[in-house]
Amino acid sequence: MNSAAPALTPTTRALAWCLHLLVIGLLALSVGRAVADERPHAGWIVAASVVCGLVYAVGPTLPCVRRSRQVAALWLAAVGACWLVLLALSPDAVWVAFPLYFLQLHLLSRRAGLVAVAATAGAAIAGFAAHQHSFSLAIAIGPALGAAVVVAVVWGYQALYRESEHRRRLIEELTATRADLAAAQHTAGVLAERDRLAREIHDTLAQGLSSIQLLLRAAERALPQSPQNAARYVDQARQAAVDNLAEARRFVAALTPPTLEGSTLAGALERLCATTSARHRLTARFHLTGDPAPLATAHEVALLRIAQSALANTVRHAEATTAEVSLSYLGDHVALDVVDDGRGFDPALLPVPDLEAGGFGLVAMRARAHALGGTLTIESVPGHGTALAAHLPLKPTEPEARP
Repeated sequence: MNSAAPALTPTTRALAWCLHLLVIGLLALSVGRAVADERPHAGWIVAASVVCGLVYAVGPTLPCVRRSRQVAALWLAAVGACWLVLLALSPDAVWVAFPLYFLQLHLLSRRAGLVAVAATAGAAIAGFAAHQHSFSLAIAIGPALGAAVVVAVVWGYQALYRESEHRRRLIEELTATRADLAAAQHTAGVLAERDRLAREIHDTLAQGLSSIQLLLRAAERALPQSPQNAARYVDQARQAAVDNLAEARRFVAALTPPTLEGSTLAGALERLCATTSARHRLTARFHLTGDPAPLATAHEVALLRIAQSALANTVRHAEATTAEVSLSYLGDHVALDVVDDGRGFDPALLPVPDLEAGGFGLVAMRARAHALGGTLTIESVPGHGTALAAHLPLKPTEPEARP
């Protein structure tokens, strides 16, 4: 097969059979009229028609005719030669030129097909004029007009097929692009969900378990000298476990934290301070500044989680005696400040977050603030306490997906 030649335009099985039947029908017409009219050389006409039909029938059975334009050209030359013999014997053979036009345009290149059609039309006109012993414009119109119609039909069909193939490729590319986009969105969603779960686990389960551990250590130290205090610590640890279990069930279902259900953010922060003061050796006080404005659920959850994580860090690391939690509504933004009188630290020397040692709290708090277009700043000096400030822009309450 000539690799430089363009591929053939596919045709449907129905079109191919229609062409075959047309060739057989026109050859049968030549035979029938020759026999019925008892024309001279009727036997030769029948023989030429049969040979032409047999040579034509060989083509569709040979795959190489469809694969190689050289083989197709040889087959068409053989069919054309048989047709010319038939045309010399019978004027009715002129009609066989019409299906030959289709074959030549389909199997040959565009230029070669056009030349073959012109030659076939010229032979048809000359042969018919020879049988009529005269030449007129009417004799030329039929074959020439038929050739023009066939050229327009075949070229139009090829153009439509190319356009259809182009659209099919575009659809395949679009489908592949949408599949890639869906996969990328799925990956991004998985990573976002992992990040959400990591923050929730740190701010709820990890902090709750740390609180339970501190309470049980306090109960251990109180035994056996002060069993009443030990029992109180154990009871607080049990309540912390209950609260933590509720938090775990809620964030797995991506629902609002139970601390915020049926309450305002200010009320939730006030209860958080009271619970922290009751369970640990830390006096946490809550302050509200400004007129409370409606916040989106994501903002309330983020501020509550930041406050929980900040107080948990204060209890675990600061060795502080007091902590001040302030919620301030300042015009176009809301601010949360957590200030303690603990031992402080150098923010520039923060350890790299480690799975065993921890250190994810500040990273998670900063990520929560940045995700909502806010900021989180930390100021601390060794021996002089720590101040944490989170600022979020105020947004009207609207239906939204849970973070």
